[in-house]
Amino acid sequence: MTQAVVAQNRASAPSQKDPVATAGGETPTLNVVEWLQRMHAASRQRSYAGTFVVSAAGGNLSSARIWHVCEGDLQLERIEVLSGPPRSTFRRNDHVMTFLPEAKIVKSEKRENLELFPNLLGAPDSAIGELYSARVVGKDRVAGFDADVVQLEPRDSLRFGYRVWSERRSGLVIKLQTVDGESRVLEQSAFSELQLDPPVKAHVLAQMMGSTAGYKVEKSELERTSPGKEGWGLRRPVPGFSPVSCYRRAMGGTADGKTAHTMQWIFSDGLATVSLFVEPYDAQRQSREGLFSLGATYTLSRRLKDKDGDWWLTVVGEVPPQTLDAFAQSLVRAR
Repeated sequence: MTQAVVAQNRASAPSQKDPVATAGGETPTLNVVEWLQRMHAASRQRSYAGTFVVSAAGGNLSSARIWHVCEGDLQLERIEVLSGPPRSTFRRNDHVMTFLPEAKIVKSEKRENLELFPNLLGAPDSAIGELYSARVVGKDRVAGFDADVVQLEPRDSLRFGYRVWSERRSGLVIKLQTVDGESRVLEQSAFSELQLDPPVKAHVLAQMMGSTAGYKVEKSELERTSPGKEGWGLRRPVPGFSPVSCYRRAMGGTADGKTAHTMQWIFSDGLATVSLFVEPYDAQRQSREGLFSLGATYTLSRRLKDKDGDWWLTVVGEVPPQTLDAFAQSLVRAR
């Protein structure tokens, strides 16, 4: 649930139009669009710092420290991974820099849709009410904050459901569970410690983001394109999913001396995202077709053949396997 909007003082101060504030701390009655708009506004307008933990049903566990600062339209963020290889990620709006200290490399790239908990993909519109419903299922406390527990239930089997812990006063997502059709938790993210409006300055994070001395900076060669330009299309749309963007990335030379490219075609239903990666088939690198999973993320790999040659398709998303298969079955060479 990804993770892209009321000024900051409205998010932190009571207002007669705020259903939480006027209810004296009682849970508001909102529909799914209103709940998501509230959560989205909080993630874009509140500064916070904390430690969050991500756990998957298979036992995988990771944690990170996050600092998020808002100053008007400026969003600055620092993510310090606490498990696995050292890694620090900085974001200034859509500019992302990832520091890999062991390799002394900084990866610099543009990302329109940064999927970092607890951000939402974008401001929701009324269409999402046709795909999900929302109901309050309880109250809880997370990291010392009171929260409303909101169940987001899909209206079909093409998407997962979510249980969201929304901080009572601000609406900020402080815990999130992705659940399957049988209400089993596939993945969970939650703050174990959280501070709202911490004394963190945007210029300090900006300075840290620019401190690349001693590192090799690698810029991602990501080029905006269109599926039609790359020669691909869908026979039929997958219900509820709309195209968000399409890019291509150089992946090195081929045997005939030409530069090969990978196309990434991104779809979203407003909560879940699906990416289709298409590249020329290479028997040495791409030999294993099948379905793989990690937490709530499924990956489908498949070899495609047509009159233009062999292709390798990888479909990735936090959606049920049948949704990935629907995309794979619908993808077609358009030229």
